[in-house]
Amino acid sequence: MTTGAMPPTAPGPRRSRARRLLPLGVAAWLVLEIWLLTLVAGAAGGLAVLALLVGGAVVGGAVIKRAGRRAFANLTETLQRAQAGQPPAAGERAGGGNGFLMLAGLLLMLPGLISDAVGLLLLLPPVRALVKRRAERSLERRMRQAAPGGLQDAFQQARIHRPDGKVVPGEVIRQDGPAGASGGGSAPDEGPRPPLTP
Repeated sequence: MTTGAMPPTAPGPRRSRARRLLPLGVAAWLVLEIWLLTLVAGAAGGLAVLALLVGGAVVGGAVIKRAGRRAFANLTETLQRAQAGQPPAAGERAGGGNGFLMLAGLLLMLPGLISDAVGLLLLLPPVRALVKRRAERSLERRMRQAAPGGLQDAFQQARIHRPDGKVVPGEVIRQDGPAGASGGGSAPDEGPRPPLTP
């Protein structure tokens, strides 16, 4: 048995800065939430903290339920308009902001004072509209960066990338030899074939 140096492995794709800092941010947020809850418990008592947590969960559940009903009503109305051949109403294309209402409810349901404060801010329509505009602009910018040629190019790029991130461009070139050289026993080709195109 011989021992030798192992070949160096190629490093994987680099993680983005946000993905590297996300675990640290989540840990800092959890520590801050626990610290704030202990401060409130020390100042107002444990029952006040329990009342805040239960109240946040109840209000958050009510917000999520209301937003879900609105989203279902919008979906039903959109489907009825589509069946009747009418265009969708102006507010239906963007979803009416139900996603951010559900996010606000979820943040209210999470135990913690910071998440409750952010959830309450998202309940305000001007804040929700501002966050929605910024999210749409960020998504459009990322889509343009990812696929300068549009959505069709994005699908094409996604199709030619293997799961490990390696690009596999190319075409099949058949070298015609004597019949039976390939061992397949198939009939010889009638002539050259054009390359495959997507």
